[in-house]
Amino acid sequence: MTSLLVVVALAFFLFFAVGPHVLGYRTATMLTGSMEPGIMVGDVVVTAERPAADVEVGDVITYHIPVEDHRVETHRVTEVIRGDDGSVAVRTKGDNNPNVDPWLATLEGDSVWEVQAVIPQVGSVIRALRTPVVNDVILYGALGAVLLLGLGRIWSSDDEDEPAGEA
Repeated sequence: MTSLLVVVALAFFLFFAVGPHVLGYRTATMLTGSMEPGIMVGDVVVTAERPAADVEVGDVITYHIPVEDHRVETHRVTEVIRGDDGSVAVRTKGDNNPNVDPWLATLEGDSVWEVQAVIPQVGSVIRALRTPVVNDVILYGALGAVLLLGLGRIWSSDDEDEPAGEA
């Protein structure tokens, strides 16, 4: 059982921490219900880079909105407007929203991030693990476990070092 947990933890770490740097994809947790039922709150979206010129109506992309705080948004493309200068602008809409987004977003650069996969509820687990209480429990629990293992090895080594028959 412990081996299985170690393998799962290692796979989780490799996919979320190493993979994006080595394989060039990105992951993000969906924070709102705007894309339900296809992408639920707490799901992780995996996006891959593709040329902005290839964006089509129906694609689900992740981009910075052009208003307010320029937050990252993941919505479906409802209209593509190609400029004479090669620029690409899109109108988007959340699948669960009644109206299209109130902005026209010009895609920055030559590429855009398109959703390739959705991993259900993993984002909720990640967010829970990032809370201060859970962080403290993990930190101090791991420290305590290491100390207990170390002390256990020290105390058990005395019994094994004595030759049989001596006390």
